[in-house]
Amino acid sequence: MDIFSKLTKNELVKGLPHIAFKKKKLCTACQIGKQVKIFFKSKNHISIERPLELLHIDLFRPTRVRNINGNRYVFVIVDDFTRYTWILFLKSKDETIYKFVKFSKKIENDNGFPIINLKSDHGGKFVSDLFETFYWEKKKGYHHNFSTPRTPQNGVVERKNWSL
Repeated sequence: MDIFSKLTKNELVKGLPHIAFKKKKLCTACQIGKQVKIFFKSKNHISIERPLELLHIDLFRPTRVRNINGNRYVFVIVDDFTRYTWILFLKSKDETIYKFVKFSKKIENDNGFPIINLKSDHGGKFVSDLFETFYWEKKKGYHHNFSTPRTPQNGVVERKNWSL
């Protein structure tokens, strides 16, 4: 802007209109480009009323090294109310449904609460026909919510501090 001011002031360029430039003023395009993202306000109330009302589930990619039992996958389940975390080890992705069925029956019997909602990513292991039939086989029927497609975020499970 300083150079344009000098050019118009000294009439060094023919046909350049005389425009008064203000220093330290951003044009609207620059303002939009430098605009900082505004974060969502955090909720002041808890929307979950009891344990097992909402479970966040995710399957982590295979680890480079197998554990003692030969397992390479980590299936993580987080309770939204208590933030209690269960970690199940799997040899292959195919075991996910069977481990979850066994886990859900055990945890519902131990706590006396049914699982109502599940939240997961759009991974093939959670969208499979076996998972769908398991949801609707139960008289209660789980409500399965998915995170936004083609995003690596799965809410609570992804934000956990892992030292695996």
